[in-house]
Amino acid sequence: MAAFSQAELQAIADALGHTDDGLTGSEIAHLLETAKISDVDPSSAKRHRLYNAFVTDQNNRRERTHILAFIRFAMKPARFARSPERFEPMRANLNLALAFAGLAMDATGEISRATQATTLSEAQRRAAELRDDLLSRGVHADVLRFCREELLADNYFHAVLEAVKSVFDKIRNRTGLADDGVALVDRAFGGSPPMLAINSLDTESEKNEQKGFANLLRGTFGMFRNTTAHEARINWVMKKEDAEDLLSLVSLIHRRLDAAYMPTRV
Repeated sequence: MAAFSQAELQAIADALGHTDDGLTGSEIAHLLETAKISDVDPSSAKRHRLYNAFVTDQNNRRERTHILAFIRFAMKPARFARSPERFEPMRANLNLALAFAGLAMDATGEISRATQATTLSEAQRRAAELRDDLLSRGVHADVLRFCREELLADNYFHAVLEAVKSVFDKIRNRTGLADDGVALVDRAFGGSPPMLAINSLDTESEKNEQKGFANLLRGTFGMFRNTTAHEARINWVMKKEDAEDLLSLVSLIHRRLDAAYMPTRV
């Protein structure tokens, strides 16, 4: 198995040791031991500690197997059960680093082959073009936040996925519910009256519109959130045009959520 280059190891260490979104010092110690990699510089800053451990291990073994094992151990979804909000930022940072080695990590924490990236400018160009096109469409400001180059280093999939997740975060913030997916939609938009209403619910047409909006949310969740938990990331190649259409749909959902109100409950 080919070894990582020095620059690739540095990028991986920087991603895993990121100040805000990376591993903690105690996690690094445990994971190095689990992957059977010597912790050669435990007193250094996290990213330097990881880089020195990775370089030493690869130089000694002449291959990268144990480094890949460390990455897999670090990104097991079960490790994030108590802090799920940490997983996607770490995976986005890591995928930007792995892209230069022709690798990608999917939502299950598995690593697979991917098209090798050559420059950061490509990801930056994608982000700029996507933002310009979406601005011309007048998309919601909450959607534009996900058109970042680190999410577009491989393709447009991550930007759309993160934008979809933001919809369900907004519903939770509006309602105080802790559910996710279909259960969240059913509790927030079902019932009489629902917790959130997108219109006055006075006529049968308005009630049908409420039901249709709930179905739209369920379908959006099913397309992205459920499927990506079971399918390899490499199977989700997304074109720019598809990303723009999907982000416009998410923008519509955000606008309807912003205008929604909480009916009086008796």
